[in-house]
Amino acid sequence: MAITANNRLLPDWLTRVRTGQIKLPEFQRWEAWSHANVAQLFNTILQDLPAGSVLILEIGDNRPFPDRVITSAPEATERTTEHLLDGQQRLTALWRGLNNSYEERTYFLNIKDEVENYEETGLPYSVESISRGRRKTDNQRMPLWADDPAQQWQRGMIPLHLFAPGDASLQMFRAWSEEAIPDIHQRYQLSDTIYHKVRDAFNTFNLPYLSLPVQTEPHTALDVFIRTNTSATPLSDYDIVVALVQAGTGQSLHEMVAYTRQEYPQITRYYSPEDLALAAGALLQGRTPRKATYLDRDFDDELVANWDQYSQGVKDTVEFLAGEKIFDADRLPTDIVIPILVAIWAKAPTAPDARGRARTILSRYVWRAFFTRRYERSTATRSLVDYNELRRYIDDPNAPPPSIFDDNNNPLPEINELKEAGWPKRKDRLGRAILALSLRQGGLDLADASPASVDNLPTREYHHLFPAAHLNAQRKSNPEIFRALNCALVSWKTNRTISSKDPERYLTEREIENGPSKEEIATRLLSHLIPYDEMVSNDYNEFLTTRSEMIHAEMSNLCG
Repeated sequence: MAITANNRLLPDWLTRVRTGQIKLPEFQRWEAWSHANVAQLFNTILQDLPAGSVLILEIGDNRPFPDRVITSAPEATERTTEHLLDGQQRLTALWRGLNNSYEERTYFLNIKDEVENYEETGLPYSVESISRGRRKTDNQRMPLWADDPAQQWQRGMIPLHLFAPGDASLQMFRAWSEEAIPDIHQRYQLSDTIYHKVRDAFNTFNLPYLSLPVQTEPHTALDVFIRTNTSATPLSDYDIVVALVQAGTGQSLHEMVAYTRQEYPQITRYYSPEDLALAAGALLQGRTPRKATYLDRDFDDELVANWDQYSQGVKDTVEFLAGEKIFDADRLPTDIVIPILVAIWAKAPTAPDARGRARTILSRYVWRAFFTRRYERSTATRSLVDYNELRRYIDDPNAPPPSIFDDNNNPLPEINELKEAGWPKRKDRLGRAILALSLRQGGLDLADASPASVDNLPTREYHHLFPAAHLNAQRKSNPEIFRALNCALVSWKTNRTISSKDPERYLTEREIENGPSKEEIATRLLSHLIPYDEMVSNDYNEFLTTRSEMIHAEMSNLCG
């Protein structure tokens, strides 16, 4: 196999993208560059500096891989002759930037901030972008000036697509300048100096490439792709496995994961579907979920072979988590449990009684995972151990209980530990476990009594049951304020109503203003495992003690 080096100017690259002569093999990942990366590439070109090289695979009549056009490019009008193996981020940035086809950004040549431009590029201009959102009332893109030639010119901003190679952009520039610049002499000056200089920089920019010949075997091309990808955003484990699956099985892992995401969209609340496919896939094969496993020779074959079981595991895991009132990743004490649950449910028994036993075991497992220190280190190794032990215990009632159920090696926290647990919004594992346990009881809003749900949880706020003013704690970092036991998730309206009032005051106001009885208010509090009497007595220490005892009792019931 002979790899050849070639030169190609930017206009030729853009033509090949537009006509579909060059496409992306399906196993390629999606765009990964930030808008800062895109602007930096254009400024590199304007400074007449090299931007690296790309790698292509020449293809004949039979395409070795399924493919797709570069993002925002039109459907192919000519026969595809090349697959882009490395350089997707650069070529996509060049195509989209010079066509201004990003929905959320617009690219400009800034000619007004000369001093800043000189500091950045050594030139009196530079490429930058602005954010473009849409106004809710009429769906117009904001800011409005970014689509108005006169206002663009007032700000010294010229849309980047006017500098693209080709006659069409030249005609667009002439029309733009007539509308933007009333003074004909200014128009001619802009055209003769900056415009043609920048346009020439793009027209003459050389993006060299390495070329693999037509006779290159698909598995060889994939191997080269994996080994030579050196872009600004390196290949992830998932990117590499996508290529290996394509080479080894001819299947598109992108399509398989997309189908699972479409069928069971709820899983995205807890875990990245791409990462989950690898981690749960490794466990289903009895392997440790880590990079070395994913790159093993036969990992891709078994991943595809187990896919139907994996999909069933995703479906049952989503249902199981909903039943446990575990709503999303933002309130998940540890995400290590998700791949284990998927792999267990993938091979769970189907008989009703056996399935019920499995659910009971897994409920006990996840709450012990939340409340113990089981996954604070060696998570990959321990997840495989727990998967194997849980599988055996579910399949055989006479098997030894999983080690995570052993109180000596994995003890549950004592009451004093529960008291010290940190604010759940700060990713404190024990703090989140306490919050998750309280939501499992129903989590009724303190004012409108609506139960916590997937739909309303994103709009709920982390409320201090005893406010800072009551605790005489003025510093925001004071641990007395930010204890997990001092937290409840309530609606934003309730949070504003309660504000910084003492517990006794706002609970009494509920009775007077809205009419719920003391018993009803106590029920709402109990749905968070919050004691009523200690709240209205305004005794924070007594409140912490009583609530920690309530949490400890419910935790022991679930985990014991």
